[in-house]
Amino acid sequence: MTSCAKHETDPKVPGGPIPIGDSILETAASITQDFAPVKNICAHLNAFHIYADDPSRKIETNHYCSHISSDVRQCLLYDSNEPNARLIGIEYMITPPLYETLPAAERALWHSHVFEVKSGQLIMPCPNGVPLALWEKAETKEMESTIKLYGKTYHLWQVDRGDRLPMGEPKLMMATTEGSAHLDELMKERDERWGVESARKRELRRGLVEPIVHPDADQYDRSKLT
Repeated sequence: MTSCAKHETDPKVPGGPIPIGDSILETAASITQDFAPVKNICAHLNAFHIYADDPSRKIETNHYCSHISSDVRQCLLYDSNEPNARLIGIEYMITPPLYETLPAAERALWHSHVFEVKSGQLIMPCPNGVPLALWEKAETKEMESTIKLYGKTYHLWQVDRGDRLPMGEPKLMMATTEGSAHLDELMKERDERWGVESARKRELRRGLVEPIVHPDADQYDRSKLT
């Protein structure tokens, strides 16, 4: 097993190459330690988040998610899928019955996933070597579940404004609930990079039942949406 530090460092992050001493230590740790919570990750999702206080700011986010119960999922959020990706936030996802038990003020911090799913914005990148047709069936099945969930997301590192380190307080994030020219541009660039077709995903998901979204969800400043 190779060291978890054996990769190129991110030039956008302060510091140089990983010291040899740290690399040796991490190689030993990677062989002897279990990393059980990380091994529980079972899905990689990709979509765009918006800042609740300024939804004109959209950022592509890679979610690495695990189930911790039938009603709760948790995701580590990264700015890419590369080995040196920056951990930029966290997201929790819960089922509607659990969401409805929350106080109104708490429900306002959560977002729906209906538009993300139906628009083809939310994707599960297909692993190399897996037949696309087979993967699309699995992805659509996952979307059938995800479309019902509510998410609560905070970003800790505002990489979209060029911060070299996590700065300031965590920022509440939301999912988009409507289309825009700006979002279309971002999705087009993302689709080309990942080799996916959002239009095809919209067609495959056409038959998914859209849940009724609770009126307390998706609270963001729509006056700034672009």
